[in-house]
Amino acid sequence: MNLEVVKEYYGKVLKSSEDLKTSACCDGGGVPGYLEALLANVHEEVRAKYYGCGIVIPAALQGCRVLDLGSGSGRDVYLIAQLVGPDGEVAGVDMTDEQLATAENHKDWHMRQFGYARPNVRFVKGYLEKLAALDLAPGTFDVIVSNCVINLCVDKLAVLRGAYALLKPGGELYFADVYCDRRLPDAVRADPLLYGECLGGALYWNDFLPMAKQAGFLDPRLVTSRPITVENEAMRAKLGQAQFFSATYRLFKLDGLEPACEDYGQAVVYRGGVAEQAQAFELDGHHLIERGKVFPVCGNTWRMLADTRFRPYFDFVGGFATHYGIFPGCGTSLPFATSAPGQGAKAKSSCC
Repeated sequence: MNLEVVKEYYGKVLKSSEDLKTSACCDGGGVPGYLEALLANVHEEVRAKYYGCGIVIPAALQGCRVLDLGSGSGRDVYLIAQLVGPDGEVAGVDMTDEQLATAENHKDWHMRQFGYARPNVRFVKGYLEKLAALDLAPGTFDVIVSNCVINLCVDKLAVLRGAYALLKPGGELYFADVYCDRRLPDAVRADPLLYGECLGGALYWNDFLPMAKQAGFLDPRLVTSRPITVENEAMRAKLGQAQFFSATYRLFKLDGLEPACEDYGQAVVYRGGVAEQAQAFELDGHHLIERGKVFPVCGNTWRMLADTRFRPYFDFVGGFATHYGIFPGCGTSLPFATSAPGQGAKAKSSCC
């Protein structure tokens, strides 16, 4: 699929999210309560041109350096700009002139709205498959987010590899995108409308997972997922029986992660302190860690908490001296087996 087709669709065909033919790229689910006031600070035109499929705002961003891949009109950039604070920084990358113009035109307006003396956001024109060619220093970002954009990229492995190179050690790629329960036929993938609507470029789950690991993200963690309904009859006929899902993953740049969840007799205790998750910390769809409770974890989960920006919020019990085999309950989670956003992390002490 030619990227010029995507640029045409998002730059000239679509004027607002109301022009989309499906809910794949315009329904991120309900906005969490703590984001509602922040969203009210985002300019109306920026909000109207939002084409995301999830909530890509991870917790504990104060002072962080964040990159948004496929930032579009800048909605998520301006949301995150309020969370990182005036000492943090948010950069957005997009290839579409019209979307970048919307984001740039309202930069000063947002800084006044936030009460910041100087801008803490910037926008860069470029292709996500060629991140190394942009004015972005490798190994300098704490978090990279993306909202329903990687599916539009032709070379998805190049995007993941580029993101890995830009992250600091212990950084994470936190992104929402569209996936499929099967590999799509070439005719579907080549259809301009299906591709522009985030369906033709959707990855089959079992192609995405090894691809993420090939890029260096060794233990992808599913946060939330939801089915996507395609009600347009003509589009549904072309798609056949293929089922689509919007899902949010977090991928950590961590050395030493293992292929499976291994048991070393470790546990963590969440001490609180993350404003968005005061009573319980949600790492992914299988780890809802209540404040003050000793919570057994596998070695990989330990590293995701101990070797990242989350370390100050936890106490750690045990180490890696003794191995007890596979972690109880370890298995593979597919998106369609999880609950709705905010309802998926019900496991008491299991790994995914």
